[in-house]
Amino acid sequence: MTAFHLLIPCAGTGSRAGTAQPKQYQWLAGQPMVMHTLQALAQVPGLVSGWVVVSPGDEFVWPQTQWPDRFCRSSCGGSSRAESVFNGLSAMLAAGIAAHDWVLVHDAARCLVQPEEVTALVQACSQDDVGGLLALPLPDTLKTQQPGSAPARVDRTVPRADKWLAQTPQMFRLGALHSALAQVADIGFAGITDEASAMERLGLSPRLVVGSAQNFKVTYPADFALAEAILRSRA
Repeated sequence: MTAFHLLIPCAGTGSRAGTAQPKQYQWLAGQPMVMHTLQALAQVPGLVSGWVVVSPGDEFVWPQTQWPDRFCRSSCGGSSRAESVFNGLSAMLAAGIAAHDWVLVHDAARCLVQPEEVTALVQACSQDDVGGLLALPLPDTLKTQQPGSAPARVDRTVPRADKWLAQTPQMFRLGALHSALAQVADIGFAGITDEASAMERLGLSPRLVVGSAQNFKVTYPADFALAEAILRSRA
């Protein structure tokens, strides 16, 4: 099997989290949130390297004793997640990583990811022509809002039979993903909400691999308490 690597964009400000510092550095269950993420990913068998993309002006004091082997930090983060991923992929290629190697991009704030989930993604996609992502079939009824309504009111119910909630990691060939993002770099990566959307823009259909409901992205203040409870229950 071709080698695979991890890329973790870690340059966001976490404006929706309501924290005094970027949410990925917020203390959670005994250590910064991002360290839970990295330590889980480091347990994935066969991992060649992990790249953590931080902002050029990042001043976070990273713990050294808990830093996982084969992981490095690259200060090439951009103003958006897509730009950080693109810059990180560029750095990986410049370092000599082969374009045909796989790269798994994972959100720093998905600190509850389990190594088994990532392994399942690798096994499912390693022979795929496109690649794929962890995702969940939509479990709830989905509504759209009436345009401009205040307070918000339901416009209609959307059939959920073929709807999925995208998660990370998202796994694609390094060169292919870099090329897909390069095509939208000059328009500020408009419309790119995740790596799969960049590949979809080329007419490709990434594979959907069922993930876990616990692999949610810590985004809002209430998410921290839930993530803390889950991490402590695992310990």
